[in-house]
Amino acid sequence: MKLWIALLLAAFAVGASAQCSCDTMKWAICDGTPCTCTLWVDSGVKLPLDCSKMIPKCFLMKAEMYRARKGLSTRTGGKPAETAFVDNDGIYDPECEADGKFKAKQCNGTEECWCVNSAGVRRTDKGDKSLKCEKLVETYWVRLELKHKEVANKNINKDDLKTAIADAINQRYKFDKALVKDIEYDGDARMIVVDVQKPKGDRSIDLSRMAYYMEKDVKVLPLFRDEKKFEPEVKGQKLEMENIIVYYVDEEPPTFTMKRLTGGIIAVIVVVVLAVVAGLLIVFFARRREQQRYAKAEPREMEAM
Repeated sequence: MKLWIALLLAAFAVGASAQCSCDTMKWAICDGTPCTCTLWVDSGVKLPLDCSKMIPKCFLMKAEMYRARKGLSTRTGGKPAETAFVDNDGIYDPECEADGKFKAKQCNGTEECWCVNSAGVRRTDKGDKSLKCEKLVETYWVRLELKHKEVANKNINKDDLKTAIADAINQRYKFDKALVKDIEYDGDARMIVVDVQKPKGDRSIDLSRMAYYMEKDVKVLPLFRDEKKFEPEVKGQKLEMENIIVYYVDEEPPTFTMKRLTGGIIAVIVVVVLAVVAGLLIVFFARRREQQRYAKAEPREMEAM
């Protein structure tokens, strides 16, 4: 009898362990009754997770950097406003607050520092450790520029597409679909531009979580345990995305100076000057050839007369 009880308890424990998992983070380590999940974010540092929500972007970036150092797998329409910018610096090992928010000043373990917004994206020039970042500026608007793969039926209605995008964001990321304010669609280019916006001053909604999870869905592999992709369905037809660009608009404009643009501006000026010089040379030699042709033609006409 005791043997049977032991076997039943063992079977129950195995079943409970199999059900103990974190749907919003496939790298989580889950165990125990009740089920608890943690995530390695640094050597000797495991972060307790609330798997009923998407994990804050700051913690996700730390986990990715930790896994990269350990040799573990990490594969998981233009600017909406003049002040919008993209994340050109990519992933780094950020400093996070206890609640998962980014610290306003980031240095990535170096002597070089910069200020970031609430999405962890650099919004100032880089400086030394004396750089002051007075506060964490909130991102209140993201523009998702998506491109989908070829589809059989190219006659996609814009209103149907907006509904499908909003429903997919709601179902996949548990995000209020009312925040999907507008979309634009170019069927020939297969380009979808989605504006997701919250009221200025709102601190209860984190746009960066949804945008980061979607970036991973499209560009690499999903962070969710189910490994599904972000695929809105319009009239029974799934749209599989092949590219995404995320633009960030903050409550306050970024403070980049011309120093970060110097190299690009010089390159543009050089190209323009070379093009102008080449054009002038072409015109000069063309006119010279014309003059030589007329000069040679006149003596022949005089001799004939």
